[in-house]
Amino acid sequence: MDKVEKYREYVQDLMTRYAEADSTKEDVEVQLLMDTVRDHYQWMNVGWKGMKRVYSYFIHIDIKDEKIWLQQNWTEENPAAELVEMGVPREDIVLGLQPPYKRPYTDYGVA
Repeated sequence: MDKVEKYREYVQDLMTRYAEADSTKEDVEVQLLMDTVRDHYQWMNVGWKGMKRVYSYFIHIDIKDEKIWLQQNWTEENPAAELVEMGVPREDIVLGLQPPYKRPYTDYGVA
């Protein structure tokens, strides 16, 4: 299995685990958007909570240039640390949610 295929598997496993633990109720659907052709992955909730529309995304991850890009994280989870535990080298994880000038000061890749 090549590196990108392995990263796809890791990201899909991680996102599935997070979404399955989502305790959303009422008329709200937990959605996983996994585009394995273009390597875009999102976990979001869509629906209604009473009279209020719910349209929220929680985590967005991309794979590009053989690196995993954490584009957004609105959870208390630490997907970057969990990916490292799965075997992804820190330099292959880019915190895209951080401005480019800050990335060299993180413990992760810079792009």
